[in-house]
Amino acid sequence: MTKEQLALTVIDRLKEEYPHADCTLDYDNAWKLLVSVRLAAQCTDARVNVVVKDLYDRYPTVEALANAEPSDIEAIVRPCGLGKSKARDISACMKILHEQYNDKVPDDFNALLKLPGVGRKSANLIMGDVFGKPAIVTDTHCIRLTNRIGLVDNIKEPKKVEMALWKIIPPEEGSDFCHRLVIHGREVCTARTHPYCDKCCLNDICEKNGVK
Repeated sequence: MTKEQLALTVIDRLKEEYPHADCTLDYDNAWKLLVSVRLAAQCTDARVNVVVKDLYDRYPTVEALANAEPSDIEAIVRPCGLGKSKARDISACMKILHEQYNDKVPDDFNALLKLPGVGRKSANLIMGDVFGKPAIVTDTHCIRLTNRIGLVDNIKEPKKVEMALWKIIPPEEGSDFCHRLVIHGREVCTARTHPYCDKCCLNDICEKNGVK
């Protein structure tokens, strides 16, 4: 089976196993997802979803957050960890959105990458979830699972994994595929315990099980 064939099979099986694939960060506006993605670094999505409620109660708009003191933002987001750097990035990012983009999030990948605290993973998430454009989000679940399954060969650097997956994943499938990998990685193909291969929908095609 070629990697392209394997990729299509994996996509089909994950679709059947997890028909509803969505981002687990709560948001009702693109700029809020941008904030939450920054807070989610080394923090669970569940905790971020709790913390941002207080943040948006106090600063309900891009302009309000842009005008906030970074120290005041930090006081609220501290439970997410790395509070000082996250608050600094959020403040700087919101200022740019307010001053240069009329409080809107740009729908251009390269423009997103220029925003403070936004890397390829975050930019891809915004492009896929907000704007419905082709995207591949190489988070820790994506990197771990694609290596285990055999879609990539011992590649751990996020950008290199992303580039390898672009070659074998149909563009329109990338965003939902990565969301499904997150669910599968949390529930079945786990990192901190032995993966539950006995109940995995991919166990007969997974390279980790000796399938080539």
